[in-house]
Amino acid sequence: MSLLRVVGRPLLASMFVAGGMNSVRRPQDVVPLAEPVVRPITQRVAALPDRTEQVVRLSGGVQVVAGTLLGLGRLPRLSALALAATLVPTTLAGHRFWEAEESSDRTQQRIHFLKNLSMLGGLLITADDTGGAPSLLWRGRHTARDLQREARLVRRSVRATARPAAAAGGIKAKLSA
Repeated sequence: MSLLRVVGRPLLASMFVAGGMNSVRRPQDVVPLAEPVVRPITQRVAALPDRTEQVVRLSGGVQVVAGTLLGLGRLPRLSALALAATLVPTTLAGHRFWEAEESSDRTQQRIHFLKNLSMLGGLLITADDTGGAPSLLWRGRHTARDLQREARLVRRSVRATARPAAAAGGIKAKLSA
């Protein structure tokens, strides 16, 4: 594993672990901001709890677990995708700069919104990073090509040996008759 991955993954994960811990410990601090975003999501996804506080805790728990796994380099691609899935509603709930009335507040919220978009970009890059190892799709394609190549070689071998064998069989049949 490269030094950049060893250092970069924990740095990227740190914000999620800290933010997730806050959401798990004190969801009531986030519920008023989360309510407008959580309500439409819970109506569409039946598996989620009905209460916003529970959804906030669940999201925080996912952030803590996925952030820890990402920081440790365990299941980094899956962890990055899980964090990205929690970051989108978190950003939409917490940094609605277009609704801010004061210019300074709007500026601060826009900065945080763009920071979260940057983190989302980092997570998406991390989710795509195979760590130098070929992806399963690449391995599957190359295995299929190798099998096709082997099948062609077997076919050629069979054809190359079938003609002389048939000729030898014909000669043997004539001699024994």
